[in-house]
Amino acid sequence: MSGHAIVVGGGIGGLATVLALRRIGWRATVLERAPELGEVGAGMSQAPNALRALAELGVEAEARAVGVPTYSAGNLRTPDGRYLQRALPGDPTPLLAFHRADLHGVLLDAVPAGWLHTAAEVTDVRQAGDGVTVTAGGSDYRGDLVIGADGIRSAVRARIWPEARAPRHLGRTAWLGVADVAGLPGDLSGSVTMGRDGLFLIHPVSRGRAYWALLTRERVSGVRYDDERAAALDRVGGWHDPVPQLVRATPDRAVIRTDIRELPPPASYVRGRVALLGDAAHAMSPDRGQGAGHTLEDAVVLAHALSAEPGVEHALARYDAERRPRDRATARGARIDGAMTSSRLGSPALATLVRLMPAALWRKGLEPDGNPTWRWVPPRLPMGPPER
Repeated sequence: MSGHAIVVGGGIGGLATVLALRRIGWRATVLERAPELGEVGAGMSQAPNALRALAELGVEAEARAVGVPTYSAGNLRTPDGRYLQRALPGDPTPLLAFHRADLHGVLLDAVPAGWLHTAAEVTDVRQAGDGVTVTAGGSDYRGDLVIGADGIRSAVRARIWPEARAPRHLGRTAWLGVADVAGLPGDLSGSVTMGRDGLFLIHPVSRGRAYWALLTRERVSGVRYDDERAAALDRVGGWHDPVPQLVRATPDRAVIRTDIRELPPPASYVRGRVALLGDAAHAMSPDRGQGAGHTLEDAVVLAHALSAEPGVEHALARYDAERRPRDRATARGARIDGAMTSSRLGSPALATLVRLMPAALWRKGLEPDGNPTWRWVPPRLPMGPPER
C-alpha cells in the first residue's frame, strides 16, 4: 500500500514521520504553523530504543555525529557534591545527548524538497470517504490520512477529539538552559544531582556546550518571575560545581521556564483516517527521558503498519493497538518517578536507596538492554518504491 499523508507539525515527531513514510514509498505534505522551522534552545538525551528508531529512519550516522555521550545516568550526586553512584573512566554509556536543534536539523536535512510548508496553521480537518482534507494557511490539502504530530496543544486533536481533556499540571516546573562550558569548573560529562525538592540535570552537547535542567516542585501552574535565571539560581546557588556556574553562564533571556504537564491519553490515537503521534497523543513527564524517544518509535511503528496492512483503517488500528500500552506504561512510570524526586520524603529515600545499591548492579542497569524501555527493537521498514 502506498499513498499520500498530511503531517501536521514540523517538529521532531512530524519530520520523523515523514522519513518513515518516505522509506515505505509514501509521499507526505508537512504543515507547520510557524513562519520558520526551528527548535527551542534546550537539550535532551536519547536512549538505545530511540537510537534504534533513528537507524530505521536512515539517519543514525548523522544523528550520532551531532550527539555527545552523556554519563548523566551513571553520575548521581547530592547538592554538596558527594557521589551516590559514579561512572568510572572508560565506562560505556548507552545515552547520547543532543541540542534539540541539532537533532531536528538532522531530520530536516533528510526531508525531500517541497514537502514542507511553513506559516500553515491548521484551521479545519474534514474526513469524507477515502480521504481527509486539511485547511491550513488559507489553502486546502487532501490526503489519504492525516497525522497530528503538532504537540501537546494539538490543533488536530482539538478538531477531531473535541471531548479530549486538556493537559494537566503535575505540580512541578522546570528551568532549562544551554551554556558554553569553556573555563567552567567541575564534572561536565553528565550528571543528575538530587536535592530535597527536585533535581538538576546536566548533559554535554555539541560545540562545547552543556544543557542543564532544574526540575522542582511548583503546585500552581503559570507562576513566573521577572528574572527567571535569578529564580533558578536562588534554588541552586549553594550546590556543587558546576551547577551554579552553568546557570550563571546562560544568558538571562535564554533561560526557558516551563511547567511540567502530561496529556490524559485519549481512548484511541485514531479516529477514522486521522492519527495522533508524539506529544499530541501522549505528552509525558520528562523524568524517564522518553518523550522524544517514544515519538520516534511512534513514527516507525505507524509506517510499518501502513506497509503491512491492506488498508489505511486497518493500519491505523494496528498502530493504535501497538503503541498505546507502551506509551501509557512509560508515561505512568515517568509520573511516579517525578513525584518521588520532587517529594521531601521520597527524594531522600531514593537517594539512600541509590547509595546502598552495589555499583556493579547499578552499572548493569545502564547497559543498552538494562531496562524494558531501552530494550525496544523497531520493526523493519520495507523499502518501498521511490516517492513520485
